[in-house]
Amino acid sequence: MAVTAKSVDLPHWDMSVVFQGLDAPEFDLEFTGVVEAIGGLKKLFDDQGIRKSDHLEVNDALVSSFETVLRTLNELLERTKTLGAFISSFVSTDSRNDVAQAKMSELQVEMVELSKLATRLNAWIGSLDVEKLIEVSAPAREHAYALRKAHRQASHLMSEEEEDLAASLNLTGGQAWGKLHRNLTSQLSVVVEKPDGTEELPMSAVRGLAHDADPAVRKAAYEAELAKWEESAVPLAASLNSIKGERNILNARRGWKDSLEPALFANNVDRQTLDAMQKAVVDSFPHFRRYLKAKAKLLGKESLPFFDLFAPVGEETDEWDWTRATQFVVEQFGTYSSGLAAMADRSFKERWVDAEPRAGKSDGAFCMGLRKDESRVLTNFTGSFNSVQTLAHELGHAYHNVNLASRTPVQRDTPMALAETASIFCQTIIVQAGLASAPEGEKIAILENDLQSNFQVVVDIHSRFLFEKSVFEGRARRELSVEELNHLMLDAQEQTYGDGLDPKLRHPYMWAVKPHYYGASYYNWPYTFGLLFGLGLYSQYEADAEKFRAGYDDLLASTGQDDAATLASRFGIDVRSSDFWRSSLDVIVRRIDEFERLAAG
Repeated sequence: MAVTAKSVDLPHWDMSVVFQGLDAPEFDLEFTGVVEAIGGLKKLFDDQGIRKSDHLEVNDALVSSFETVLRTLNELLERTKTLGAFISSFVSTDSRNDVAQAKMSELQVEMVELSKLATRLNAWIGSLDVEKLIEVSAPAREHAYALRKAHRQASHLMSEEEEDLAASLNLTGGQAWGKLHRNLTSQLSVVVEKPDGTEELPMSAVRGLAHDADPAVRKAAYEAELAKWEESAVPLAASLNSIKGERNILNARRGWKDSLEPALFANNVDRQTLDAMQKAVVDSFPHFRRYLKAKAKLLGKESLPFFDLFAPVGEETDEWDWTRATQFVVEQFGTYSSGLAAMADRSFKERWVDAEPRAGKSDGAFCMGLRKDESRVLTNFTGSFNSVQTLAHELGHAYHNVNLASRTPVQRDTPMALAETASIFCQTIIVQAGLASAPEGEKIAILENDLQSNFQVVVDIHSRFLFEKSVFEGRARRELSVEELNHLMLDAQEQTYGDGLDPKLRHPYMWAVKPHYYGASYYNWPYTFGLLFGLGLYSQYEADAEKFRAGYDDLLASTGQDDAATLASRFGIDVRSSDFWRSSLDVIVRRIDEFERLAAG
């Protein structure tokens, strides 16, 4: 039986190496300094005429202006990244911290001003011959991809006044609605009628009960969760309607042909690539349904209810306390390279990780860059092998940040679709090691953890894509009611889960659960891209480890400097072909075959 989070000493991250606290004089000084620097950048823009103009001549004066602006912008972005991460470290671990929430709100106001300047810069770049600028300026050549992308984006900008207004209103519009979702859901308290008595728990803990070994506990948690979402649905529906309505209006005013186009542009992925990936994904659904049916039989059921999706199967006798988990990650990372292992070891020694689940802390896991090659990782460690996988996944992001550290902030602006590259690779290292070292009787538990995760990223995320697309289309006509949102969610689950999931016991309120709907549009499909791209790269590693190592770190360092198709071609990968995506999915299908074999035995 895996240990629980209560039975181990779990770390909190150390932010004192940056500032001693939110009340530290050094923090106040830097906050004031960043605000002044944003004002200084605005003055520089005004002095240099950085805004949309008639055709601009690329001469010595313009090149000098560009290089000064670029250097100043990169320096400021380094400072805002560290300051924002520091404040976020308090907000994400305790949403009731009013001081942190207030500081985050203050910073967001200033970041709006910075985003306005970024829009002005894009408009200015759209006014000049960008290829000539790249030809005559060394800094421009080093930032060529970002410049070309800015030049294209300039054609999708409203007037400067309209863009300024949109950015200012976002604080009390989409961003505020997203904050409502984040704060409301992180503070929900749920009463669960467990077999051994009633217990009041935060929503994150209730959702964690979906992994409980007792089916009665899982069912009770599911019923209590649905009841709480139903109780909270009206403000969350208002939030979702407002965010998607705002996006529809702005997308149309900026000349995007639909709600998906700006997300493709932001992720450096073309529609042909997305279509090829999603065709392979849909073709794989029968295999994933085989997995769900095999799992249902293991649990003694005809059809799998939603509350059993995360039910443990097999017996995981090893105890994954924090010490063993971290040692295992370092050891297995070392099978790839000493550099990857050293980074993980450093992250534990320098307390980059916050692992303890607690009230007010954000659910799930993430990694954020802090400064230079330093990151901070949030997890909610439960003592399962799945928690070890998750830790490795987030440390993969940290390794990606290490490789990006030599780049400027503008150069390392990595889209979501490519941001999962290192994390999936590192997670795969751990899964392969776990399967190789586990006794035969425990392999099914490890396979279950892996397939459970892959199912979410391939099948469930496609349901999220279908749902979000339907919401955008419906919201173009009018607001959608709670009942309509539930219907759209259940329809998306029917198209993806199909007969693998009991149609009477699905989850109509998943739209209320997932924070990604309340931020960037179509945030989810890049995770599928990242998983399958990462698995494809891992296959390349298995085929020729030395050749792969020779180019991998450079690939990670370049993820903000080219489109996905061009970067993939470095490894002979054609992401515009469904064949590549099928080959990645074949890795998962083979694990489903093995799961079925073990389940039948």
